[in-house]
Amino acid sequence: MKIAMLGGSFNPIHIGHLILADSVCKTLGYEKILFVPTYQPPHKSLSCQVPSDDRFEMVRLAVSGDDRFEAEDCELRRGGVSYTWDTICYLEEKYKGVLTGKIGLIFGEDLLPDYDKWEKSEALAHRADLILACRPQDTGLKAEFQNSPTEKYGKHPMKGVTRENFPYPHKIVENPKIEISSSEIRQKVAENGAWRYLVPKPVFEYIIERNLYAN
Repeated sequence: MKIAMLGGSFNPIHIGHLILADSVCKTLGYEKILFVPTYQPPHKSLSCQVPSDDRFEMVRLAVSGDDRFEAEDCELRRGGVSYTWDTICYLEEKYKGVLTGKIGLIFGEDLLPDYDKWEKSEALAHRADLILACRPQDTGLKAEFQNSPTEKYGKHPMKGVTRENFPYPHKIVENPKIEISSSEIRQKVAENGAWRYLVPKPVFEYIIERNLYAN
């Protein structure tokens, strides 16, 4: 089975995440996409913090109608700072009986300039199949750039890098560029704006029921 992971804060998950996962399945032939909510990104605190259980439940509800998609809570159970390297190693072991090839790692082109600052970035590029997606700038997807000092790499160590000239082995997915962000949804909820169709219906109902993101 070809398996890929899509990590992020999913705060909340929205239709753009699902469209991206669908594109990876359709265009690259992946059979299973694991949605992995991060516990704590290395580089920042989560905005408008809601309980981890709520973020995971929204992911579970969002993917429950598609057999290709699955919510994976390994980073939430592990706790602490969430590094993709640790998650890839865990998923390799968990799915070793059915896994075909390497785990795919989906992330957006907006994260490319800082990829060298990810935990074990070079080793990760060879252990996983990097899948570079077309993404808006503020996606809520996980960026990890902690362990390499800023003085060594500068603010943007690979400034100007694109999906086409990214220096590590990678695949490109030509997904629709959906201009939706989790922060925009949170703001619209707080301001009683129009956001109903930016998230799957079960997620909309869950946010309303739990009164998440409201002032």
